[in-house]
Amino acid sequence: MIQRGIAALLGGGLAVNALFMLAKPLPWYDAVPGVPLTGAFNPHFVRDIGMAYAVVSLGLLWFAWRPRQGWPALVCAAAFLSLHAAIHVGDASCSGSFWGDLARDFPGVFLPALIATAIAVLSRPTKEA
Repeated sequence: MIQRGIAALLGGGLAVNALFMLAKPLPWYDAVPGVPLTGAFNPHFVRDIGMAYAVVSLGLLWFAWRPRQGWPALVCAAAFLSLHAAIHVGDASCSGSFWGDLARDFPGVFLPALIATAIAVLSRPTKEA
C-alpha cells in the first residue's frame, strides 16, 4: 500500500522537524523561511509547536505501521496539519504579499496537510462484516 510508505516518509520528516524544534529552537526559528516574520523568538512557543509536530509524526507513523489501528491517529494528524495551514492562509490574507506567502509556505505547511488528508481519505477502513 503506497499510502503507508508516503505516511512513513512524511511522519519521519515531520519527526526530524519536531526534534529540531525541541533541541535547537533558535536555529530552527532562523532557518525556516518566514518564521521570523511571525514575531519575536519565543523558545517555549517553538518547543510547544515542536511537541505538536512530534504527536503528528507519531500519528502518521502509527498509521504506516498498523493502518487499521492507526487510521484515527492519522485523521487527527491530518486535522492538525490542515488547521495549521488554515492559520497560514489567514495570516497571508493580512500580509502585503498573499500569494508570495502562500508560495513560501506551500512545501512546509500546505503540502504536508494535503498529503496527510489525502492519505486519510483514501485509506479509510471499510466496515467489517
